[in-house]
Amino acid sequence: MFVDEVVIKLIAGKGGDGCTSFRREKFIPLGGPNGGNGGKGADIIFEVEKGLKTLIDLKYRKQIKGDKGVNGKGSDKHGAKAEDVIVKVPEGTTLIDQDTGLVICDLVKEGDSFVVCHGGRGGRGNKAFATQENPAPKMSEYGEPGEERVIKCELKMLADVGLVGMPSVGKSTILSLISGANPKIAAYHFTTLSPNLGVVKLKDQRVFVMADLPGLIEGASEGAGLGERFLKHAMRTKVVGHVIDMGAFEGRNPIDDYKAIRKEIENYDEKLARKPELIIANKMDLPNAKENLSKFKNEFPDLNIIEISAMNREGIDKMIMMLADMLDEAELEPLYEETSYESHVIYKFKNEKPYTITRDDEGVWIIKGAEIEKLFRMTKFEEDEGVRRFARKLRGMGVDDELERLGAEKGDDVQILDYIFTFKD
Repeated sequence: MFVDEVVIKLIAGKGGDGCTSFRREKFIPLGGPNGGNGGKGADIIFEVEKGLKTLIDLKYRKQIKGDKGVNGKGSDKHGAKAEDVIVKVPEGTTLIDQDTGLVICDLVKEGDSFVVCHGGRGGRGNKAFATQENPAPKMSEYGEPGEERVIKCELKMLADVGLVGMPSVGKSTILSLISGANPKIAAYHFTTLSPNLGVVKLKDQRVFVMADLPGLIEGASEGAGLGERFLKHAMRTKVVGHVIDMGAFEGRNPIDDYKAIRKEIENYDEKLARKPELIIANKMDLPNAKENLSKFKNEFPDLNIIEISAMNREGIDKMIMMLADMLDEAELEPLYEETSYESHVIYKFKNEKPYTITRDDEGVWIIKGAEIEKLFRMTKFEEDEGVRRFARKLRGMGVDDELERLGAEKGDDVQILDYIFTFKD
């Protein structure tokens, strides 16, 4: 089964918990702290594997979760880092954040890899909190939660030449003649249900990859037929080979066919419309082909046209040479603008608080903010020093002052995540 789009949830590993521990030796009854730090949680890394051609391995995985780092122990023993999760994908896989719509990474060639979700750092043991003022802290941290995100994996296959055109114009036959590919060929529409790739080798030792894409119909760019799903696979090509049934075997008009397909390509993406194009006038062995070609050239005098008959294997070598020459001169335009990548988004920081405070209908003050929620999850509330540190951090962030400014009074309920506290002066 050919699968080229998958949406999946990723949860990187949580960091291991820090340890609260003290030296306990026979002649040192009040030894210092020796609690170790937790290990880092597992990263989730996407990596290209050359042999893969589909995303089917991810289709039935609704969620990928990394392991937690190992907890720290006493005697200064730090926890081990969790083993990273490596997700293998085909060449040409793009990862997009579902919430922002921004491109996380574009994995194009073998060996490309990217850390999509980072594992949480290990929580610090009590030895890490020791200071001159407090040489024996009785507190440690839980591990940091791993990153979570929902992503869309989108495969845009790698090919130098993409064959486009109406159904049953001979794209699959052409690919089978000039490469080692064996696409399904039959006398009915939509024989090609997924892109087929073939490697073309010329006598002068030049080599290129050709993709036979499923037939387009009018409205394809809006989802009609099969074409809209596969137009994206033409995006990575350098040259578009537009195959037209010049013999009008099914009673269609070649001029109308070309205009319809060009309209769908232009509606789909301007970059695709700008790619160098070779018109492959197929079925020139049919009776009306020469007359139709003459009308076609009068209508489109500036187009680059090659005449062939795939059935009779005529014009094939010349077509291959023309495509190879066009490839030599063509430059691959970047698939995505720099501003489409989340790594290039410029965040304009304003003097805004890293949290929000609202009040619900029952009078509960609700505090939200990534930094506060992370601090909350890493605090061990069973340890008094940990609780005091948490309160100190909130005061330092201005939470107490903001609550008072908004009208909070002693005894009011304050909620962070699913937990409720009592506000005190």
